[in-house]
Amino acid sequence: MNISIINGSPKPGESTSGLLIKYLLQEIGECNARVFKCSLQTAKLAKIARSDVLVLVFPLYVDSIPSQLLRLLIGLEELRDLNHDMMVYCIVNNGFFEGTQNYIAIQQMKNWCAAANLNWGQGVGIGAGEMLPFIADVPLKHGPNKNIGYAISSLATNLSNKKSGKDSFVSPNWPRFLWRMQSTKFFWMPRARSNRLKKQDLYRMVKR
Repeated sequence: MNISIINGSPKPGESTSGLLIKYLLQEIGECNARVFKCSLQTAKLAKIARSDVLVLVFPLYVDSIPSQLLRLLIGLEELRDLNHDMMVYCIVNNGFFEGTQNYIAIQQMKNWCAAANLNWGQGVGIGAGEMLPFIADVPLKHGPNKNIGYAISSLATNLSNKKSGKDSFVSPNWPRFLWRMQSTKFFWMPRARSNRLKKQDLYRMVKR
């Protein structure tokens, strides 16, 4: 089976989307799976268009999909040799704790499938995306990666059989209040300082 996986993250280096693709490949065990970065290169689009299965893995941007991924989807839709028997799946992650925050983006992917005359498979929405690299050493289906592991495993099973499944929305198995404290101290504040911002700058109201 010919499987194409799109890493829709705009980051040039390592990303949460890349980590989720790694998890998916572990579950698939499929040597024919090819991973692509978002690009409008003609040769790359042609290969993706002939796939039996397409998996889109990307971060949530303003409750929607990243702009470069949107351009790729439009490019695919316009190809004449697009395989309309293709099954489409997606994994969306966001910085909020709740995986349900990805609901609108998954609905957008369903709408794109309908417009491109492709078959919708399943979507997985994962919350607390910025936390995942910090727990990458924890095996899937264990500890804080328990729910995430089972959700990806279920999608991998449906994908391998080209079957549809129920969309699922999960968060790490971790107390929300603890996640908020840790993300503030170890992620958001260091990120703010790296951009020459102080804590009070994050709470400043934008004047119109």
